[in-house]
Amino acid sequence: MQIAIVGLARAGKSTTFNTLTRGHAETGGFGGMTVNTGVVKVPDERLTKLTALFKPKREVPADVTYVDLPAPPASTDGVPTADIPADQLARLRTADALLHVVRAFDDPSVAHPDGSVDAWRDIERLELEFTLADLAVVEKRVEKLRTSGRHGTPAEREANERELVVLERILPALTEGRPIRDIGLTADEALRVRGFRFLTEKPVLLLLNIGEGDIARAAELVEEVRARITHQQTMVEALSARIEMELGELPEDEAEVFRQDLGLEGSSLERVIRLSYQLLGLISFFTAGHDETRAWTIPDGATAVDAAGSIHTDLARGFIRAEVVDWQDLLALGSVAEARKHGKLRSEGKTYRVKDGDVIEVLFNV
Repeated sequence: MQIAIVGLARAGKSTTFNTLTRGHAETGGFGGMTVNTGVVKVPDERLTKLTALFKPKREVPADVTYVDLPAPPASTDGVPTADIPADQLARLRTADALLHVVRAFDDPSVAHPDGSVDAWRDIERLELEFTLADLAVVEKRVEKLRTSGRHGTPAEREANERELVVLERILPALTEGRPIRDIGLTADEALRVRGFRFLTEKPVLLLLNIGEGDIARAAELVEEVRARITHQQTMVEALSARIEMELGELPEDEAEVFRQDLGLEGSSLERVIRLSYQLLGLISFFTAGHDETRAWTIPDGATAVDAAGSIHTDLARGFIRAEVVDWQDLLALGSVAEARKHGKLRSEGKTYRVKDGDVIEVLFNV
């Protein structure tokens, strides 16, 4: 899973990146056009407890890659330029979701480029930047399909015509300033335009970067923004990136004391990752044994054979059945043998829909 951290200048993107990755990217605007990348091991107490039970040689958590991209070019008189560099657009399009850091803190020492802090204005501005970028791609492709797209073999002409139908459905929405994720493309329509990796089709987590003085009313600020959101696949959360970055430099026991003093509940990293999983419709299942315990990430609704394929294609190809037990039942009973004895270990076929927290052993033909 790759998540691109985006936002306008001086929103606190790099500080947020450091918070999530425990990195040391330059902040305060000094990063310039630098792209920062960090891989984060997903904290999961279920995996930790399974490791304590099996005592394997190694533990392998799931991971998330965060990419901190430069802010888009400054707007002119409040109007987006739509001139996001091509290399930056390419990096954005490879992401699975966008983490949009929105400035909601007021700090005279870090002047806002527009002279005032207005979170909703900034949210709409960057959304429009991405809408215009997608619109440029669609207009160019539609023009090509309406001309040269009518040539080629019958199969090529048919494929072009079907793609054109989808793009002509998308075009009016983008022209009106609506993101593609609001259109409700069918699975077949989404497949036909998947190669474009449209920015406004991606799920978005709006992260309000608040000041220390606003921590106590973070939930209120989130609700204010959430009440104005009309777009699909959009979530809202708040954190004080600077405070969280500083806490990340402390030993965990000391950091927890400071969190309690500040009224913070739990780790910001865990909250952001949990919301990212929800946003993308992802769940985790586990494999466990004396060699290793490992967390695997799959789409919610994936089948047992899909899960097998995420481990190795050979397992999916030779799939016989999956031995499945809920992680809590396994911990409570203490072993796979006891889970089997008490009827908690089940044999499931290819079409079994994997549940979040399943511990699975795949049986297969070589």
